Amino acid sequence: MMLRGLLSAVLMALVAATAAVAADEVGQIKVSKGEVHIERNGKSLPAPVGAKVQLRDMVVTGADGSAGVTFLDNSLMSVGPRSALAIDRFVFNSTTNQGAFESSLKRGTLSVVSGKIAKQTPDAMKVRTPAAILGVRGTEFVVRTGEKD
Repeated sequence: MMLRGLLSAVLMALVAATAAVAADEVGQIKVSKGEVHIERNGKSLPAPVGAKVQLRDMVVTGADGSAGVTFLDNSLMSVGPRSALAIDRFVFNSTTNQGAFESSLKRGTLSVVSGKIAKQTPDAMKVRTPAAILGVRGTEFVVRTGEKD
């Protein structure tokens, strides 16, 4: 009886840990060309097609790099060469399509096709750049920052 209780507690802890990890996953690399990596918790990780993108990750491309990321709300972001895109906030309820999506383009170029979050609540998606904060009101846009690192 005590063993059954212990096994049940361990199983519940594993399920909770798996859910916590999955909760941080907000998207996936769908296109990866040239030099592309993800900066996460002070580490540089490869970013091949299929790599999971998590909250607070930064997708970084080199001179020959580009990446396409699909997010859980079906937002699409294409990161151009010499770019750095940070995922600052992503909250999404797949039942109501409500949430919030905030990112920061530190440098480079970014093309966006907004997903369900922006369609449900037009002011819920923002992209920060070194010079401005863009409130997403439409469905498609491109932004470019200066060339400084």
